[in-house]
Amino acid sequence: MSRIGNRDITIPQGVEVSISKGNLVNVKGPKGEVAQQIDPDLSISQDEGVLTISRPTEQKRHKSMHGLYNSLIRNMIDGVSSGFSKELELVGVGYRASNSGNLLELVLGYSHPIMFYIPDEIKVETVSEKGKNPVVKLEGVDKQLLGQVAAKIRSFRKPEPYKGKGIRFVGEEIRRKAGKTAAK
Repeated sequence: MSRIGNRDITIPQGVEVSISKGNLVNVKGPKGEVAQQIDPDLSISQDEGVLTISRPTEQKRHKSMHGLYNSLIRNMIDGVSSGFSKELELVGVGYRASNSGNLLELVLGYSHPIMFYIPDEIKVETVSEKGKNPVVKLEGVDKQLLGQVAAKIRSFRKPEPYKGKGIRFVGEEIRRKAGKTAAK
């Protein structure tokens, strides 16, 4: 039995939450603004800095929506108050990353560089230090969009299990395989 939907959501100082007709939740904070449409079956109430989501019945669909939207609203509040970030590391000889504004240029061993436009809601920064792998840092208030963009960048060259070359999240462990062994 999931209890995620029954948790109350505390609204921190400096964050404004407004609920309009049609269950559209707008969250505004120091880092930005995010909106999310909530299922019309669920009801949302706000009093004294606490948001409460309630479901009409105990149906499986209502229970799953209850927990889902509770987590989404909690992530929205965390995003506009502190923000989210992901870091991607490029492992491989000659792999490079550079950006000009939100246009990310990746050199990943293909015959051409990959140009990828990052959405305006996300800030991108590339770090290239001598002797270390290049790192792409992504920051934003929308956790879902940030994860989707990071996964898309990773898909350009997924890490391979033999040498470990490719794009990986910082701190990600790649399961390595042994190569062929010489026959005796």
